[in-house]
Amino acid sequence: MQNQALRADILMLLTAIIWGSAFVAQRLGMDHIGPFLYTGLRFALAALVLLPLLAYTAAKQTIPGEPWSNRGLLFGGAMMGLVLALGINLQQVGLLFTSVTNSGFITGLYVIIVPLIGLFIGHKTGIGIWLGAILAVVGMFLLCVGDNFQVASGDWLQLAGAFVWATHVLVVGLFAKRHDPLRLAFLQFAICAVISLLLAVILEPITLAAIIQAGPAIIYGGAVAGGIGYTLQVVAQKHAIASHAAIIFSLEAVFAALAGSLFLDETLALRGYIGCALMFVGMLIAQLWPRKADASH
Repeated sequence: MQNQALRADILMLLTAIIWGSAFVAQRLGMDHIGPFLYTGLRFALAALVLLPLLAYTAAKQTIPGEPWSNRGLLFGGAMMGLVLALGINLQQVGLLFTSVTNSGFITGLYVIIVPLIGLFIGHKTGIGIWLGAILAVVGMFLLCVGDNFQVASGDWLQLAGAFVWATHVLVVGLFAKRHDPLRLAFLQFAICAVISLLLAVILEPITLAAIIQAGPAIIYGGAVAGGIGYTLQVVAQKHAIASHAAIIFSLEAVFAALAGSLFLDETLALRGYIGCALMFVGMLIAQLWPRKADASH
């Protein structure tokens, strides 16, 4: 069990690194195409990336795996896809009307929303999780919010998105423990792609030239952030507590800031580095604080 928990933590930390770096691709992709088209194409690509892996794992299995016709699997994949589509599109559209800084902080508030929602659905959350979540929020504030922080219209979309992301972490945690994680991830990507592409056809101009220009951002956002990142999330949450997972995933804001510094020439002030340190301390407290056996789910 200890090895499973450590493996899950490492996978979730890797997921946070991938998601953080993907913020750059998400922003650059919308220089050429609309938010719904970008989301639809990246998750269609993410689903395609998973097909060879699904075929490989099916061929290696000596005992037949979970059938695609399983109602629980289909329902879980559909729910995850619906929540993902809502969350990612709120984030994408919100980025048109606010800064990456505001977006990173407000989206990351799901770190405290997850245990709050958990209280209402019967999850028992230990004091270590609460301390870790509070430190993570304070760290994110120092990292993301400067003297010129102002509420923009897109911030309300990001705040709504924070509640959706919290729901997504809980939903993934619920179904990943019951069904094949790779098949869940594929269904999630496919549903999200179909919804987003339908919205793009209705609401946005679509040209091949613009899609080609956005190609590198689509490939990174789809193959890496989508195909790898969101799949790692589903696999890791099979053996993780949702509120603990949210704290590790919130480190996405740290890696987004570092990626912005490396690729977009954004500077990180001293308070930003202090914020990063507090977030890492929050993650360590949530992981190392002694937990009672009944507080593990």
